[in-house]
Amino acid sequence: MSPKYKGYACGIIAAITYGTNPLGALNLYAEGVNVNTVIFYRYGLATVILAGLMLAQKTSFAIRKHDLWVCLALGVTFAISSLSLFTSFHYMDAGIACTILFLYPVIVAVIMAVFFKERVALLTALSIVLALAGIALLYKGESGAVLSTIGVVLCVVSAVSYATYVVVINKADLSLSPIKLTFFVMLFGGLTILAHSLLGGENRIHLLTTATQWMWVSMMALVPTIISLVLMAISVRTIGSTPTAIMGALEPVTAVIIGVAVFDESFTLRIAAGMAMILGAVIIIIVEKPLAKKIFGNKRASVRIRP
Repeated sequence: MSPKYKGYACGIIAAITYGTNPLGALNLYAEGVNVNTVIFYRYGLATVILAGLMLAQKTSFAIRKHDLWVCLALGVTFAISSLSLFTSFHYMDAGIACTILFLYPVIVAVIMAVFFKERVALLTALSIVLALAGIALLYKGESGAVLSTIGVVLCVVSAVSYATYVVVINKADLSLSPIKLTFFVMLFGGLTILAHSLLGGENRIHLLTTATQWMWVSMMALVPTIISLVLMAISVRTIGSTPTAIMGALEPVTAVIIGVAVFDESFTLRIAAGMAMILGAVIIIIVEKPLAKKIFGNKRASVRIRP
């Protein structure tokens, strides 16, 4: 597999695995576990597993001062994103929250264009529009219920934080392997959640007491955390921030599939159309460069977003 297609494959798997977050979170909420506890154990177990992998690979835990500060910033940013998203599940359906979270690829594209002068190819812009249209179709709003303002704000904060995380990984001069990078991000993210818990009143971290709770936390530490973040780091470094972010369109698709398969939610023609549009956006991103070269030659059609 060429590096390019390896990057796309990693981005797709990262998006799908990250989309399993609601499966673990909602089951833990049903068990009476609060937000801080869910995220703290998720990060904590992920940190332990990653440390074990580093020891098995005989990877040094030494880190440059520059890399340490960047990892600290990434850990805090990712913790804010998780905390905002997981809290929003208390104000709206998890599927809707994950749908709003998908604003982050657009935010990534804007950040890259405004701050790093990256041109947005016309086909990339088309894929963003197509993916957002698909997301709109996935939105389950037939009941006419008004979305919670607090929930929407939390999702937007999560999207901005996650977009920033993706861009920093792409642009920071890091000398860390994906596993070592994710280890330090989880370590600092866990410390951020711990600090938030100490200031969180009744939302303090508490011990897990049942095997079911440990099972769901372990799933969240492995699937939407270690697997997703390691593969996402590989994808960003291989194909860039914007294509990797647009691969994230598969996250709400995963949420819909989980809803249908696990929680007996209906699967309508509208939902099928939305998923098809999102998958189409992902395919456009994969074929964008070779297709643009055939159509436009070496001069790719693009647009520039000015600050």
